[in-house]
Amino acid sequence: MTTESHLEGVRTASNPSDLKITDMRIAVVGHGNWRWPLIRLYTNQGLVGIGEVRDGASARYALMLKSRLLGKNPCNVDQLFREIKQFGGHGRLGGGVCGVEMALMDLAGKAYGVPAYMLAGGKFRDKIRVYADTPSLEDPEAMGKALKGRMDRGFTFLKMDIGIWIAAKVEGGVVGHKPMSEVADTMHPFTGIQVTEKGIEAIVEYVRTVRDIVGYEIPIATDHFGHIGLESCIRIGKALDQFSLAWYEDMIPWQYVDQWRELKEAVDTPVCTGGDIYLKEGFIPLLEANAVSVAHPDLATSGGILETKKIGDMAEDYGVPMAMHQAGSPVVAMANVHCAAATYNFIGLEMHSVDLPWWDSLVDGVSKPVINNGFVDVPEGPGLGIELNEEAVEEHLNREPDRFAVYPEGFFEPTDEWDALDSHDRVWS
Repeated sequence: MTTESHLEGVRTASNPSDLKITDMRIAVVGHGNWRWPLIRLYTNQGLVGIGEVRDGASARYALMLKSRLLGKNPCNVDQLFREIKQFGGHGRLGGGVCGVEMALMDLAGKAYGVPAYMLAGGKFRDKIRVYADTPSLEDPEAMGKALKGRMDRGFTFLKMDIGIWIAAKVEGGVVGHKPMSEVADTMHPFTGIQVTEKGIEAIVEYVRTVRDIVGYEIPIATDHFGHIGLESCIRIGKALDQFSLAWYEDMIPWQYVDQWRELKEAVDTPVCTGGDIYLKEGFIPLLEANAVSVAHPDLATSGGILETKKIGDMAEDYGVPMAMHQAGSPVVAMANVHCAAATYNFIGLEMHSVDLPWWDSLVDGVSKPVINNGFVDVPEGPGLGIELNEEAVEEHLNREPDRFAVYPEGFFEPTDEWDALDSHDRVWS
């Protein structure tokens, strides 16, 4: 369905000065352990804005903001963001604030009848290049063929995981190896795990096989190296430099700026981090220390559309490009598309669900498939340029049990219990 046919007969401009938020409701879609809480902000003029809480974050992070938004004008995006941003944080904690910001941008765009990218200053490009993350395969030939399959579908940027799981398959490849379930909550420098020369050789041969199949025309980014210390990261990085990979992502936690600078100075491949950083202030130490080659915010963590554009603009001042992490539904994907269109130094947007057959069906208003030959067209409809396909959303509500409590379970059920404000939130006297 095209934007034009979807909006035929629909009032796409309102009386913005009198627009007020009247309700917030949530529906959680997804599959398996992937869950995407979708937000709807309702208004007194019938306009509805949509946003999304980051994958894996609680819908409560958004619902607790409801009482602070009721009666407010959503067109005052920056004002409302400044009021609620104190309730976000690094990692998944920023999910509620960011999801609300997307919905505010959607409403403001609908109220004024313009795409969200116009509210961010206009666009630099009409199509957004995306890179497809690809599930890991133990057999490097199978991995190479899977990536080659991505190329056959038109992708011009790829991504795969290169972890110590490759080294661990070799006897004597890893010192002090522990399963991820035991170290998932231990920051990398504190696990005591080291990779041996034999283990590094196994990783090198894995990547060599993949590169031989894929070739060197297409960039391949890499991620998920394992919870290992800086020294092992440097040794792996030096060994893999010969393959001209697009970047090494999140080799160590983003907080350790000095270690990032040491890593960047030791290897010849770009280093990349930022998917868990909230607000532009979190990127300043890395940029000032010349410790990162690629800034990599996740818009559903970093602060939403406008804040992520600010991160990109700031990185540009340091000569650093911005790629964008994204692992959600088409709602957050389109929020990213608008931000990417409006940011000069943008180079690529991550997509995690390119193999999920019903992913496109969750939204209407844009041409299908949403990802076409490795690119997404920038929507020209108002706001995010999309609307939810209610039938598809209801069909794919995530009711599957996982280690998190999924809340709420229904389809945009009433959330009246979140209406009352029971705290004094001002952070100054």
